[in-house]
Amino acid sequence: MTQKNLHSQILKTDIAIIGAGPAGLFAVFEAGMLKMKCHVIDSLEVIGGQCSALYPEKPIYDIPAHPKVLASELIELLEAQAQPFHPVYHLNQSVMKIARQSDESFIIETSKQTKIHCKVIIIAAGCGAFGPNRPPLNGLENFEGKSVFYAVRNKSEFSGKNVVIAGGGDSAVDWAINLADIAKKIMVVHRRDKFRCAPDSLDKLHTLEKQGKIEMVIPFQLDGLEGDNGKLRQVIVKDFANNIKKLPADYLLPFFGLAMELGEIVNWDLNLHKNHITVDPSTMQTSQKNIYAIGDIATYPNKLKLILTGFAEGASACHSAYKTVFPDQVFHFEYSTSKGITNN
Repeated sequence: MTQKNLHSQILKTDIAIIGAGPAGLFAVFEAGMLKMKCHVIDSLEVIGGQCSALYPEKPIYDIPAHPKVLASELIELLEAQAQPFHPVYHLNQSVMKIARQSDESFIIETSKQTKIHCKVIIIAAGCGAFGPNRPPLNGLENFEGKSVFYAVRNKSEFSGKNVVIAGGGDSAVDWAINLADIAKKIMVVHRRDKFRCAPDSLDKLHTLEKQGKIEMVIPFQLDGLEGDNGKLRQVIVKDFANNIKKLPADYLLPFFGLAMELGEIVNWDLNLHKNHITVDPSTMQTSQKNIYAIGDIATYPNKLKLILTGFAEGASACHSAYKTVFPDQVFHFEYSTSKGITNN
């Protein structure tokens, strides 16, 4: 469920998880199996982190027992796995303050003045709060969310449409390939003929170009937008000699990467190393007692940045946190096949 803002009330929970990506969602499940309650805070409007924001319809191949799963499907499965433990999600808000109390617990305050009292904090914030790098185009905001998108959430929306894709990385190339069979026309705008993508993807891109399914607009850069009431008619591009082209367009998908910031995390007196949080890999605890970090934001020697690594780290953090949440109880390890699922 999503918790409404309660300005006059301090909400109470066992664990506050900062970040609702795959690692954070699985940590909810691990905590629930240990009878610990969780509140989850995320700056995005939906759960799922980058899986939801950047590539919901892209397949993932390295999730155990799933030869292939769409990123959006993975998030749906993780949400369902966590649901029996009734996590409370505080979305579209960021953590602004963390105050340690005399009993070593914490009070967290978010950008929407939500206050949460917790015994343990797990930071699962990926690489921090993030958003797309937006092209510097006049009037861009008038088209955003209507005909300019920084992620593809529903492929069918582009069926039979003229789609301009800008960028030279994996996201631009992958979506040009994925949309080529359903779009009326795909135009890929890039400032040079070299792409930063997997060689196999580049081969597919050139094959589709030869088949006439993709038009390569090189070397050009975005220069302007034309349209009315948020609906595009044309995307204007310019080359290095200031030659102008006008591309017929129903949609523009600019893929110029992410702007990532750690935000308030830098002020939490954690052991930061190159915008990552150094942890003890045996417990995932940071340099601050009862504050843990898991997933991409956590670092230690020989760390592998994989979703499955984040899952294991979430399990380690929750098991380590158990003695803080339940200091008077002796922990007896049990496998899920033995204990089953018991709702909190």
